[in-house]
Amino acid sequence: MLLDVNARLTYTLPSVTDMLLQIEVADLTDQRTASSDLQTSQTIHFARVAAEAGLGSRIWMRAGEGQFHCDYHCRVDADRPVPEIAALSQVPPHLLPGDTVRYLMPSRFCPSDHFQAFVAAEFGSLDGGERIAAIRDWINGAFSYVPGSSNAQTTALDTFVQRRGVCRDCAHVMIALARASSIPARFASVYAPDVTPQDFHAVAEVFLDGAWHLVDATGMTSADTIARIGVGMDAAEVAFLTAFGPIDLVEHEVSVDRVR
Repeated sequence: MLLDVNARLTYTLPSVTDMLLQIEVADLTDQRTASSDLQTSQTIHFARVAAEAGLGSRIWMRAGEGQFHCDYHCRVDADRPVPEIAALSQVPPHLLPGDTVRYLMPSRFCPSDHFQAFVAAEFGSLDGGERIAAIRDWINGAFSYVPGSSNAQTTALDTFVQRRGVCRDCAHVMIALARASSIPARFASVYAPDVTPQDFHAVAEVFLDGAWHLVDATGMTSADTIARIGVGMDAAEVAFLTAFGPIDLVEHEVSVDRVR
């Protein structure tokens, strides 16, 4: 699927500030970027560095006092198979590749060790992809999508108790329950055309049948309409902008459109 992606960020910086930006679509075998353009205000320092798991890149910037603008435009062709998740088998932990092991562990926003009893009681009769599909459907049915109901400190445990949140929160719960089931899972920051309200979107990736598969517990997207930006243990590793100093958001716009 051919997508046009546009993102605009504007911030006010009260002083010289270091920032880590990650909003560019990763150029991968299952999503090829036909064109890409990133424009920013003048910076003191600008350098691309590798992102987590070698998927895409991030940009180190240092900018001076005043307003900082960032405009990004990309055309990407997302072309990946969409297997039925429930039909995929689980890789036993002792046979997992080394680079997937860290995604079994609890993390700041996904304290999966708190959910082991719950997944055993709720999904204990299911394994592998069948369990992942059941968890996805359970989150989609049990949780309300409520913008503004969570913040940057909300964990999967908070969301599990409150039963409401946004895409970030649903992805964190999905990841925590998958890891509690001994299935590697990671957070994916993405663009997708059917997200309402339109914004940066968050989904989970789970490791089944020897490969990573995208899973959206909100039900708003499918894997063949998603353009990945980057992945990480949780949202803390894939924020679209991390500032190492005070910074104030002025404007934040995202649009993703199908190219007919």
